[in-house]
Amino acid sequence: MPMPPVSAATIAQVSDEIRRKQRSCLDAVAACLARIDQFEPEIRAWVSVDREGAQAQARQLDQELALGQYRGPLHGIPIGIKDLVDVAGWPTAAGAPWLKDAVAHMDAPLVVRLREAGAVILGKTVTTQFACFDPPVTRNPWDHSRTPGGSSSGSAAAVATGMCLGAIGSQTGGSITRPAAFCGVAGCKPTFQRVPLTGVYPLSKSLDHGGPIAQTVGDLRLLLEALIGSRLVSGKRGSDLSHPVRLGRLDGMFRDRAEPGAWQIYEAALTRLAQAGAEICEIALPATFDEVLASHRTIMTREIADVHRPFYRQHQHEYLPAVRGVIEAGLQVSDDAYASARQHQRGLLPAVVAAMQRVDALICPAAIGPAPSPETTGDPCFNAPWSYTGQPTVSFPFDLSAEGLPLAVQLVGRPDDEGALFDTAAWCERILRTGAQ
Repeated sequence: MPMPPVSAATIAQVSDEIRRKQRSCLDAVAACLARIDQFEPEIRAWVSVDREGAQAQARQLDQELALGQYRGPLHGIPIGIKDLVDVAGWPTAAGAPWLKDAVAHMDAPLVVRLREAGAVILGKTVTTQFACFDPPVTRNPWDHSRTPGGSSSGSAAAVATGMCLGAIGSQTGGSITRPAAFCGVAGCKPTFQRVPLTGVYPLSKSLDHGGPIAQTVGDLRLLLEALIGSRLVSGKRGSDLSHPVRLGRLDGMFRDRAEPGAWQIYEAALTRLAQAGAEICEIALPATFDEVLASHRTIMTREIADVHRPFYRQHQHEYLPAVRGVIEAGLQVSDDAYASARQHQRGLLPAVVAAMQRVDALICPAAIGPAPSPETTGDPCFNAPWSYTGQPTVSFPFDLSAEGLPLAVQLVGRPDDEGALFDTAAWCERILRTGAQ
């Protein structure tokens, strides 16, 4: 079974101890702060940590618990927030030096929902500059010579080392799924617009998503329910197998672009799922899927350029090279090219959903291989299509590469049906993590 470089508790485990009063909220925060003291000098996952504020939040939550006021499974759970998201009284710098004093006056709605659910906001985690492709200062906890991925680099690395029990990321291409995969933790990109993005620094209005990173699929579900403010309705089978899990295997581009060794290990995982009772069939995606990566880039670069156009020339010398490249490319996208790509985007989702008629979820690797060298944040080509269609995805680690680095699998569901997707993912996770022991 793939394990993080250090043993890290899950939200479900700590939540149960807090509910039973076997552990205090203050103890949960102290454990994460101790991990920060231990790992942060090397990993560099945090922009800032609010030690005193987190301890004060925990004391208040302990007092509520003593009075019989239990907010739910996130009561007392320490959470990291990506530094694109507004937290009242803290800067939202988005990795840009000239925004280091841009203090937010109120919490973003997703932070409000986490606080209402009882989460302790521990601090801000590192993002690549404006959530683009320039390498972050954060290191991969499994191998410091590898990238942690991007752009939710700090969120994934902090969860992997137990410096927080869950974290918030964002994704425009592959910025939740890819770093979660590289750091050996689980990630969820919900349906487009499922999680409110008011108070989150924008990149691309047609592609941006917010979502959680955690140790397990079950933990992701707890976090997402808090972020959307409601329980997720389970699918047909719940936690058992009233009928076999039906998975649509994606080959084509996914086989062609995957590293051969990683694909071989992934195929062995599919065999384990089939032996456990899953029905796996190859899915033929619509022919227009071939245009997805080019159209995604057209929309992403144009919309990022539109966000930065008012102040790009003034601060051009302060932008890092990859961000500059994205913006310069976007400034060259014509209105006609942008409109054509948006038309393609609107038509692709129903075509992909129609191709899923016989399956519960699509399945593919979460990345082309294990974490590469730190000069890159990795290739998002296996994630960007689902940011483009807006479908929900859940990823989790299932094995190790030949180098001993985590590999993850990605499941893709139907829009606004995260409950069924989580049911399918939880079953697959149980089979694959048990089978890898």
